[in-house]
Amino acid sequence: MESTLTARDRVGVQDFVLLENYTSEAAFIENLRRRFGENLIYTYIGSVLVSVNPNKNLEIYSKAHMERYRGVSFYEISPHIYAVSDNTYRAMRTERRDHCILISGESGAGKTEASKKILQYYATTCPVTDNMSTLRDRLLQSNPVLEAFGNAKTLRNDNSSRFGKYMDVQFDFRGAPIGGHILNYLLEKSRVVHQNHGERNFHIFYQLLEGGEQDLLSKLGLERNAQKYQYLVKGCCPRVSSINDKNDWKTVRKALTVIGFHEDEDLLNIIASVLHLGNTQFGEGENGENQITTEPQLKYVSKVGTMNEQYPPPPNTHTTHTHALPRRVNRELQFCINYCNEKLQQLFIELTLKSEQEEYEAEGITWELVKYFDNKIICDLVEEKHKGLISILDEECLRPGEPSDISFLEKLEDTLGGHAHFVTHKLANGKTRKVVSREEFKLIHYAGEVNYSVNGFLDKNNDLLYRNLKEVICQSDSQVLSQCFHREEVTDQKRPETAATQFKNSLAKLIEILRSKEPSYVRCIKPNDAKQSGRFDEALVRHQVKYLGLMENLRVRRAGFAYRRHYETFLQRYKSLCPGTWPNWQGRLADGVATLVQHLGYHPEEYKLGKTKIFIRFPKTLFSTEDALEARRPALGETILQAGEVIQSAWRGMKSRQRARCRRHAVDIIRKFIKGFIYRRYERCPENEYFLDHQRFSFLMTLVRNPPKSVLDKSWPIPPPSLTEVSAHLCRLCMQNMMRAYCRRIQPEWKKQMEQKVVASQIFKDQKDSYPQSVPKLFVASRLNSEEFNLKVIQTLGNDKVKYGIAVTKYDRRGYKARPRQLLLTSSFAMLVAEAKLKQRIDYASLRSISVSSLSDGFMVLHVPSEDNMQKSDVVLQCDHVIEVVTKLATMADKKIKVNMSQERIKFAVARGKEGVIDFTSGPELKVANGKKGHLLVTAPKLNP
Repeated sequence: MESTLTARDRVGVQDFVLLENYTSEAAFIENLRRRFGENLIYTYIGSVLVSVNPNKNLEIYSKAHMERYRGVSFYEISPHIYAVSDNTYRAMRTERRDHCILISGESGAGKTEASKKILQYYATTCPVTDNMSTLRDRLLQSNPVLEAFGNAKTLRNDNSSRFGKYMDVQFDFRGAPIGGHILNYLLEKSRVVHQNHGERNFHIFYQLLEGGEQDLLSKLGLERNAQKYQYLVKGCCPRVSSINDKNDWKTVRKALTVIGFHEDEDLLNIIASVLHLGNTQFGEGENGENQITTEPQLKYVSKVGTMNEQYPPPPNTHTTHTHALPRRVNRELQFCINYCNEKLQQLFIELTLKSEQEEYEAEGITWELVKYFDNKIICDLVEEKHKGLISILDEECLRPGEPSDISFLEKLEDTLGGHAHFVTHKLANGKTRKVVSREEFKLIHYAGEVNYSVNGFLDKNNDLLYRNLKEVICQSDSQVLSQCFHREEVTDQKRPETAATQFKNSLAKLIEILRSKEPSYVRCIKPNDAKQSGRFDEALVRHQVKYLGLMENLRVRRAGFAYRRHYETFLQRYKSLCPGTWPNWQGRLADGVATLVQHLGYHPEEYKLGKTKIFIRFPKTLFSTEDALEARRPALGETILQAGEVIQSAWRGMKSRQRARCRRHAVDIIRKFIKGFIYRRYERCPENEYFLDHQRFSFLMTLVRNPPKSVLDKSWPIPPPSLTEVSAHLCRLCMQNMMRAYCRRIQPEWKKQMEQKVVASQIFKDQKDSYPQSVPKLFVASRLNSEEFNLKVIQTLGNDKVKYGIAVTKYDRRGYKARPRQLLLTSSFAMLVAEAKLKQRIDYASLRSISVSSLSDGFMVLHVPSEDNMQKSDVVLQCDHVIEVVTKLATMADKKIKVNMSQERIKFAVARGKEGVIDFTSGPELKVANGKKGHLLVTAPKLNP
């Protein structure tokens, strides 16, 4: 912030505390005017932010601006609403105490926009997890709903909040928002039935008519014309150029969904019923009773829920329906607003003095008593029990007889006649009587004098809703309408509190809430009544400065020291002004600051040194220091430039020396490498030891980076001559380790598969033409399903279980006729089955050998002993999986069966002393035919030429 002090003649000071003539209201307003002219709408009074409404969009609210203020010290950069938001948030997290931001100002000063910016800042910068994103959206989307039901166009503001609100946002221990609630105060209910010329009703009515779908309007009995409804035409401006009701309607409907309001049909019926009630007309019946003369409107009003016909609603009861969303309602009395301002000003001054005193005590600075105007006397005038204005008003409303507004005024004069801040026409002197009529009383507030007419005071204070009407509303079928009042309000037989007492109690609760929290303040100012950008109405601003109590706050803040900063910040900025602290101070920060201020010539009455901060009493002391820094900058810049040149020269020299060393080292390495390459075939000696070490290292690193990936990977780097034996040993160890690891990981089923594949390899590798194609194909447990086994065959086997089965073709020994068979393997024998008959059984022990060809055919011959009377003769079979079948036979026979691999022919026994021959030849396709001399001719394609 100090960096802008040199431009203070053009843009003013960023903190009013630094005004030299801080008691001058003209100087205060002139500083505001200068900053407003430069689009600098934010200024501090210590920790209080003063905001002037620019009436235009400024490019100072982007996400980049949010990040700029995130986590930055409050006074480190220019004033901003984000700085207040961030400082409050960080203080809440570090101190573990509740904090609040109090935004005040008159209509059109920018309070609503300020609250939006604060919520947007928290929604963007606070940590939010996925499940909390819904809560963040609800925080942001609550504003459109509140504005629709609580804001309206007035002469001063097109989006004026017609209620006060207290928004509570709750955070968890990580600083993420987890919940919140909103309380509303002083809702302007009378606006529903009456608007001044040039003003509108609440936004929601116009939004529904302009943006609602035609089917929806027809269902609600509404027309898309605001001129048709009595409650929307009294201000004579149903349309406003700066408001797009149609788009706002879409925003509100979406916002209602986001915040979880699911009874929107009830709500729309209630809104429509208010418009229909405005068009409802009453007349006198034959017996003098009240009678509704407009039946169509009553039909749509009844849609909001069950209505009891014995209680027809009188014309002044409709305003209750507008409280479906804002349920905290207080009767509107003119002086309530000023009473509220008095209470908030009292709290403001009290907490400001308290925070100042706490800071002084924490820093060990003697606290000096500050004299200020304590407006407690005005607050007591309004709220004191039995003697205050509200108590007198309630007493007059409740007393028997015929009380009137004049009798109320007379009682005020009798009770408060001697009070310095209360004046009536009767009590005033000659000069004052001219400005106070006989039906008025004047209260002298802290911000000025205000006249109040007593006409209607008693009626407004007694404007209560009858209990029977509350009963009807609570019994409604509408979920929204039935919750407008608490059940105890209906059953409680006590007389309800008056409007003024309700407001006093509500305000007391609000003050209690604010006292329990650490406050921050935003004071909003409207620069002109015409809502024009760039226009600064000095008289209007002066009025707001007065009633906001800004001069009083500045005087309290300046009663002690105008400027205070942490030692580190102050020393870092101004250390160049003192040779003892420049360029770096090595001791305690407090000693460094003391050395600096002594060199600058500070007088003892101009400053105090606390525990962690320096306190400067007069702004001129800070200004002279800042001017000295500005004057020092050219010489400082020259010094820094020279230092930069020295540093640059030293840096370049260091880098050059580093490069020279690297080059010399590289030359040495290259020289050693070349010499080692020349002597590489010699025994190890000084000339080649670097080269040999490099070879070994390179080989080992290559092996580390690219080892074999699996047991089938036979790649291995070529070792240098000196590591040949070591390389072979490493290769062997590596393969053993991979094999062990592989075997540990193998499953039992896969192990069995691998064992069979090994047997197949031992028999057929490099022997059978179709073997390479069979390697990647897994052997199966059986080629036949259990359903394909004949039940009689299974019963014949008894305890012998079929281990493997496959469909085969058997060729007769004579004539070679092909017959389909099933080959079934058990643990001790093989058998051929035709349907339900067991054709031949071959024990593994009697099976002499198996013959197959080297081609790709599927023939095999099972040789059995010719002298065995149990066996007919050798068996000639053909199948599609001959390698699998032979492997299974060999495995089950415990590898004792001999397998013969024939190139051209296979001989087999037909009968005792007789032989059959199968001739094999290569051809384009598989063919089986009878050949010459009674031979069987098999032609098979050659797969591996």
